[in-house]
Amino acid sequence: ELRVTQPWAARKISDEPLTLKIIEMPTIGVTPSFIVRFELRNAHDSIGTWQLPVQAHVWREAWVAHSMLKRGDSLADADIARERRDVLVIHEPLADFAAATSTLEIAEPVGIGAPLFARSIRPMPVVHRGQFVQALVEDGSLSITMKVELLEDGAPGQIVRARNRQTLRDIRGKVLNEQTILVSL
Repeated sequence: ELRVTQPWAARKISDEPLTLKIIEMPTIGVTPSFIVRFELRNAHDSIGTWQLPVQAHVWREAWVAHSMLKRGDSLADADIARERRDVLVIHEPLADFAAATSTLEIAEPVGIGAPLFARSIRPMPVVHRGQFVQALVEDGSLSITMKVELLEDGAPGQIVRARNRQTLRDIRGKVLNEQTILVSL
């Protein structure tokens, strides 16, 4: 959306379809305010070229917090709604998820009226630090399991650190479910 910030002198032109062609864009790209240089053309020739200061907006639906959101809160219970926001002034990716997602949680505090960024949400952990789970090592038809203590929280698909209770060695494994991590060789 472009809005002219200064009045433009009225011109008499023929009553036929016109084409507006932007001739020159700002060297730093589209910003909230810039000068645009354009040309008006009818089907046969150019009517003229002008330049005007404009304000620019790029509108997009974004998730916005309607109350303070705390780290660790479930996204399904969060007081959020979709609102139309100008993303031209936002310099990082917005959160994109389906409504009422129970597998996500708030990753950082979000203030009232603030949009949710991609970094503001994360998958909800199914395993937690200090929990004992089965570590599974597979190589072809060979399968070995051992009990390990988790050293960090993790969601399905994430890599977490764990400690072998007998050897006290740290290992890394991919979270499969609430009771199992897969250790690769």
